[in-house]
Order: sequence, then C-alpha cells, then structure tokens
Amino acid sequence: MLRSDERILIERAAAGDRDAAERLVRAHQDSVYAYILRLSGRADIAEDVVQEAFVRVFTHLDRFDPRFRFSTWLFTIARRLYVNACQKHRPVYDSDAVGRASNDRSGAVVGADAMDVEVRANAREALSAALAELTDEQREALILFHQHNWPISLIAEHMGMPEGTVKSHLHRSRRKMRLALEAAPKSQSSVEEVWS
Repeated sequence: MLRSDERILIERAAAGDRDAAERLVRAHQDSVYAYILRLSGRADIAEDVVQEAFVRVFTHLDRFDPRFRFSTWLFTIARRLYVNACQKHRPVYDSDAVGRASNDRSGAVVGADAMDVEVRANAREALSAALAELTDEQREALILFHQHNWPISLIAEHMGMPEGTVKSHLHRSRRKMRLALEAAPKSQSSVEEVWS
C-alpha cells in the first residue's frame, strides 16, 4: 500500500470510518502476527498481542505522527505489548505451531507429498530450536531483517539502538544459529535438505 493511500485511510479511520479501519487491519495484521509469533513462539500470545495492538492503535490513532511509517508505529506498540506479555508468560518455541500458522496464513499447497512435508517440518523445528538460542534482541533483529525485509536503519529506529549495534546483533545471531545447527548434525542436514 502506498504511504499516501495509507495516510488517507488513517485519517478516515481516525474520523470513525470502520471500512478504513478494517482495511488498515487487513493490510498489516499478517505481518504483525508473523513478527510476534516468531518472537514469542506461541500462537496464543501472538493473537492476544496483535489484537491488543490494534485496539491501542485505533484508540490512539490521533497520536500517530504521519511523518513516520504507520507500520513502524504499529510494530513498536506490538513489541511493547509483547514485552509486557513476557512478564506473564515464559516463551515456548513450538515449531509446529509456527509452521502451521505460517502455512495457514500463506495458503499452503494442498496435496504436497508427505516426504516434502516431513522434510520441511524437520527444518522448521531445527530453525526454531536455533532461534531459541538467541537473545531477544538478536532474535528480533534477525526476524525483522530476514523475514520482514526491514532495512537496518528502520530496525535501529524501531529497536532504539544504533545501526552498528543492529549489525552486531545480526552477525552474532547468524553465527549462533549456525553453531546451534552444526552442534546437531540431524538439524543441520534437515535445513540443508530444504535449502538444496
């Protein structure tokens, strides 16, 4: 969605237009859900955080500064809510839930052969286990950079840290994941099988 179109939707939603609000939710819901799901590893927390994030956004839409990206504001609100949720729940990295949610939201291919499904499930489990080895900051930077294709400057702004620190988190997170996969040869071979 173009920023100019998005700005019009925001203005309409702030004025009480329910259709505009619904379009904003549809435009951003999947990416925020995927982001929080990858951070938390739990679908129940991701659903709660995303729902509460949109409630907060629409309650305080008059506070949005149009000089900035709406998605950055929304992701920041969702991240703060996630941090609050972490105080109540310890994250559990359920790779099956992450895989199911990813497939459900992206329209999984019907009729994929069982071997392919198993190989992908093994790779997803191996990557989820490697993600669990990262610190919260490393995991967040890695997810925003590789899954959501955010530039380093935007990640730095979102996380409130210098770009060099984000680069360090990315470097360390990749190294930690590689070491975690190498430490479990079965996991490494599962991932390599999917990537080959």
